[in-house]
Amino acid sequence: MNSQRFANIWDAIEDTPEEAENMKLRSILMTALKHHITHVKMSQAEAAKLLGVTQPRVSDLMHGKINVFGLDALVNMAAAAGLHIEIARA
Repeated sequence: MNSQRFANIWDAIEDTPEEAENMKLRSILMTALKHHITHVKMSQAEAAKLLGVTQPRVSDLMHGKINVFGLDALVNMAAAAGLHIEIARA
């Protein structure tokens, strides 16, 4: 049996390194947004107003529905929340 190790789950399940990196970034942004909303004890309606989206979109975010969010949308939401995004060299 050939045992292959991956640094990240996305590397294991996505078809290309580019798709895996996109999913990693989306996951990181979704986690940061969810943490921010929870940490400041915002309701979904308050979060929706702050982020410029609907309450059902916030619900999708809080339930981890990663496939319904594009990277651009998550970056816009993070900026609206006042979160700072940095990219570091691997």
